[in-house]
Amino acid sequence: MSSIPKFSDVVIAGGGLAGLTLALQLKQRLPDLDITVIERRRHPVPHAAHKVGESSVEIGAHYFEQVLGLKAHLDSAQLKKFGFRFFFSDGHTELDQVTELGASRVLSTPSYQLDRGIFENELARLAKQRGVGFVDGAVIRSFDLSDGGADHAVRFDVGGELHTIGARWLCDASGRAGIVKRKLGLAESNSHDANAVWFRIADRINVDDWSDEEPWLDRCLPRSRGLSTNHLVGEGYWAWLIPLASGSHSVGIVADAALHPIETINTFEKSMDWLKVHQPQLFAALDIRRDKLQDFAFFKRFSYGCKKVFSGSGRWALTGEAGLFLDPFYSPGSDFIAISNTYITELIATDQAGGPTSLKADFYEQIYFSLYRNMLTLYTDQYRIFGDPEVLPVKVLWDYAYYWGVMCQLFFQNKLIDISCMARMEGKLANIQTVNAAMQQFLRAWNGVSAKRNPPQMLDQASLPWFAQLNKELRDPLSDAQFAARIDTQLLQLQALAAEIVVAATREYPHLDASEITALLDPKALAAAHGRGLHYLFGAAA
Repeated sequence: MSSIPKFSDVVIAGGGLAGLTLALQLKQRLPDLDITVIERRRHPVPHAAHKVGESSVEIGAHYFEQVLGLKAHLDSAQLKKFGFRFFFSDGHTELDQVTELGASRVLSTPSYQLDRGIFENELARLAKQRGVGFVDGAVIRSFDLSDGGADHAVRFDVGGELHTIGARWLCDASGRAGIVKRKLGLAESNSHDANAVWFRIADRINVDDWSDEEPWLDRCLPRSRGLSTNHLVGEGYWAWLIPLASGSHSVGIVADAALHPIETINTFEKSMDWLKVHQPQLFAALDIRRDKLQDFAFFKRFSYGCKKVFSGSGRWALTGEAGLFLDPFYSPGSDFIAISNTYITELIATDQAGGPTSLKADFYEQIYFSLYRNMLTLYTDQYRIFGDPEVLPVKVLWDYAYYWGVMCQLFFQNKLIDISCMARMEGKLANIQTVNAAMQQFLRAWNGVSAKRNPPQMLDQASLPWFAQLNKELRDPLSDAQFAARIDTQLLQLQALAAEIVVAATREYPHLDASEITALLDPKALAAAHGRGLHYLFGAAA
């Protein structure tokens, strides 16, 4: 920008995915709002920028596409994702000889693989076009948060020159630097101890090329497994393969620290040695492309929480990884950006209108942390299950039924900011969260006795009518009454699914203790599951 203002209504520290989308959402809601984004990196950033968060799922994709109106860019400049796909390929040299979990066709509600460099360049272009002040190549040196009604002060360096800007609101989107969190002592650890390494290869690595077996290739129409977020899974870990529109490929290994210590994978050479043992086909595909390595990085104990993310009275907020981070499995990063940005936008709009923000900020924070804690149960102590071809497919069905049936409904129908609606639903949501926590524990117990059979088969999610329908209905426009009825229907379906999981598992493994989960389930749902046989589950998996 040609000049740096002395004051902005909102200063956003960080011009990556979280900060730029927040700026666009604020401008969309409040066109006259003065916003300044302060970004450390110079723009434009390189394609295939070295950032985690390339795979989007339905909430994040809906936020980018529909809330922010970026559908044209996503369709023309990014890759449409062929869903999640899992191969139980630990130690195997032939991908077509193991169990595959995924959809045989693209489901109705879209999601995308994001080249973060291309995407963030477009976000910055749009932000500047819409009147957002964008200062790149800037390093924030210090800031003061006002205790009362006075403006905050942010001091930053651009090209060796120090500037100070006043702000009514300071929004921290600085990623793991977490400048507000660090200053206020808000960092909070959690019980999920996992590590990750990731790198980019300047070439396409397509799992469709790993087999010439026509029946295997024809299981998916189109033959586009390579557009999925492919998970190569084993006990205690998963490796990802994500294609990028720039032609590069993102590769990562995420592992339970106790089962696969970071010291075994924290360099490219160590990762390759590890892959040679655990994922030989991926090793072979990378071995001939060593000269195309673009970058490499690792995070030790990447998951963390935060004591506070929104302050209405203090007029500050944290979004994205500046606040908390769960796990890249299921790609929830952009989802939580969408949710936090939506809350922040509502808080700033309330403040601009002269309304009270303190109680609203506390209520939103309570919901946000509740979603975080509930999602955390999907990952904590669950990595052993990843090597189980019998239990993990059922876990994925359960996790997605909860995600599409509850979380997505709340976001797609814009209910997360509706205080009266969320207050009415508090009891129902608390109940299903309790059931979810018990289900995660039951899945761990099942994994402990499972035979872990791994036949060469495809468990086709698209062949389950209820699963495909759940995805298809995400974009239904609903009245308040229809939304309430939809949630009641989804909660009943989750009870039925939980009952069927318990019945199927204990039928094969009678000594499996299901007392905790069955105590939470409707006896009618359990009786129906006993009576009808398999309905919601893959027969082979159960």
